[in-house]
Order: sequence, then structure tokens, then C-alpha cells
Amino acid sequence: MKTAITEMFGIKYPIICGAMMWLCKPELCAAISNAGGMGNVTAANYETEEDFRAAIRETRKLTDKPFMVGVTILPSVRITADHYNMYLRVCAEEKVAGVEVSGAPVDKACGMEYIEMLNKAGVKLFHKVGSVRHAIHAEKSGYSGIYAAGIEEGGHPLNDDVSSMVLTPRIVEETNLPVVTVGGIANGKNLAAALALGADGVMMASRFMTTKECNVHDNIKEEVLRRQEYETTLICKTIHLQARALRNKNVEAILEVEKQGGGLEGILPLITGERIANAWESGDIDVAPMMVGQSIGLIHDIPTCEELIERMVHEAEEQIALVSKKLAG
Repeated sequence: MKTAITEMFGIKYPIICGAMMWLCKPELCAAISNAGGMGNVTAANYETEEDFRAAIRETRKLTDKPFMVGVTILPSVRITADHYNMYLRVCAEEKVAGVEVSGAPVDKACGMEYIEMLNKAGVKLFHKVGSVRHAIHAEKSGYSGIYAAGIEEGGHPLNDDVSSMVLTPRIVEETNLPVVTVGGIANGKNLAAALALGADGVMMASRFMTTKECNVHDNIKEEVLRRQEYETTLICKTIHLQARALRNKNVEAILEVEKQGGGLEGILPLITGERIANAWESGDIDVAPMMVGQSIGLIHDIPTCEELIERMVHEAEEQIALVSKKLAG
């Protein structure tokens, strides 16, 4: 399965893991890369340069394959502007394969010198965007590729609220960069559909959360299996930090605060990173916002990363062959 993404990174399959707080660490990252996909080390898991650099080097001990680093540039109590600069500088120094940037673009948040630094180091810079205008800005700024993130995704979809079905071909039309479809991706049919829309690959996170190698409590994994595509909702719209999360007691409390006009002061205690870390470890499904996408409706088991990726590719090939047969009459 050759695309612009597999050629760019020298990977077997165009299947990439998205950033996940507290979960995208060396073990999961290496398992995905070793299976032929592209793993992810999420930078915000690490507060010091020493720990961040050590995580990159630990990943390299576990895999000799390429992997991404996820850097999310959004308002945070714990992560500062200095952290973003450090993450990008270390990525350049360590010459990681690629960087996934979410939120503010690097040139505006950190400065053009960081894009130039990454490009000079041979690090492929991708921006996760929810609109054509942001994709065009990324191309003009010197990014290497685009993650087209539809409203279906977990985490922080853009409040333009455009679906992957529309966003992917629109960005393909308007830019000349490789495009990766994000949002609603969980199986081989989704992979085949993304390729048909003009994408060069897919990125998913919720699906990788429910794999054997993901270090999250089994209660969380089983809860994701039980839930359906309609059981997520958008929160934090009133503070301009829109996020998609699984409906639970915590999310209902957030929505009530928003309904009452509680603002950032009322919402912040309910969305802290500490809450999320506690949920992943304890298995308490109601203590924190669980940032998962609508793709949970397509998740029915807990395979290994290798089993998942190989199955997806096989399903995609079958689906492409089926469509070709239909068209041939």
C-alpha cells in the first residue's frame, strides 16, 4: 500500500497514531511503528527537557522504525510557551521523523525560525486543521503535510464543524501537500474511503486506545466497546476550546456549568490533566472528560496493534476490490 505518506516516511502502511495525553508513550508508539504504521510520542506527557528527550530515546530502543511526536499548542495551566519551544527544538535535535502540531500554528505561536529549524533537520511538520484556510496557511508557512481533522474526531475539533467526508477532498483540492484524514477512522473501510477521497493516509487515536498495548485501565477500554457513535458530545464551546468527549457524569457537569454561564473559572477544575491521568489509571469512567471520537461506534474488540493494522489493510484492500467489481458491472 504505497502513498505519499508511506513514501515520505518509509513506512509500510499509511496509518498514523494521533496524540493522546498520558497514553502515547514509548511502548504504544513502538508497537504501532513496529506493526508497519506510525506511532506517536505525545510531548505534553513530559514537563522537562530531560524526560522528553529520554522518551524519544527510549522509543528508539524499542523500534528502529519512524514515529511522530505530537505537540498540541492550546491554552494550558501546566504547559507553557517555553515548553512548546523546547519540544520543537528537541525534535529537531533528535531528528524525529515527524511532528504533529495541533492548535495554534508554529509560526504564530513559536516563530518561523522553528519551522525553518525543523525543515533543516529533515523533520516533517504536519498541522492538524479543521478548515481549508488553515491548511492553506500551513502550506504557505512551510509545513510538509496536513491532517484534515473532521468534526467527528475526539479531542479538539475546529468549531467550523465540517465533517471528514467534506474536509478531506476540499483540502486536497486547495493544497499540494500530502493529506491525512482524521476523525471517524477505525477500520479498513474508513481507510479505503479516505484514500478514495484523495487522502494519502489516515490518523486515529480512539481506535489505538482500545488495543492491548495501550496503557489504560481495562474499564476504560470496555466502556469504549459498550458505547455507540452518538454517545459523544461537544464541550467547552463557551470558552472557545471546543472538545469532543464521551458522555459521562463529568461531561454532564461541564455542560451544566456552561449552561449556567460558569465560564473558564467554573469549567477548569473539571478538565484538568490530573483528572484525566487519574481516570486512565483508576478506570473510573466518570471522573474526567474522556476525549474520544464518534469512531467508537466502530470499535468492537481489543486487538494488538499489529492485529489491528494488518486487519485494516486487508479490509481496505477487500473494500477497494469490491467497489471496483461493482463499477465493472
